[in-house]
Amino acid sequence: MFATPAYAQSVGDAGSMGGLAGIIPFILMFVIFYFLLIRPQQKRMKEHKKMIENLRRGDQVVTSGGLMGKVTRVTDDDEAELQIAEGVKVRVVKSTIAQVVSKTEPAAES
Repeated sequence: MFATPAYAQSVGDAGSMGGLAGIIPFILMFVIFYFLLIRPQQKRMKEHKKMIENLRRGDQVVTSGGLMGKVTRVTDDDEAELQIAEGVKVRVVKSTIAQVVSKTEPAAES
C-alpha cells in the first residue's frame, strides 16, 4: 500500500571512546568559560571586596550611581557616609562604591 517497511540501520562499532568523544566538547567549553568568564569575574570580586575593606575616612570615592564624594565616616555594618558638597552628607552602602579615586595615607605612629 502506501507505507514502506522501515529497516533498522546497522550500528557501527561504538568502541570504548564513543561515550567519551561526546563529552569532550562539553568539557572543553566549560574550561574555556572558566578561564574567560568565571575566573576573571571572581578576581574582580575579590579586588572589589579588598578595596571596600580598606576604605577609610578621607578617601575620595565614586559610587556606582556616579556620585563623587569624600568619605567622612565608615561604619562596620556595611555603610559609609560621603560628603558630596559642603554641608551635604549622604549615607551609602559600601558595596555600591565603584572606585577609590584618591587614597589617604594612614596616620604616622608616634
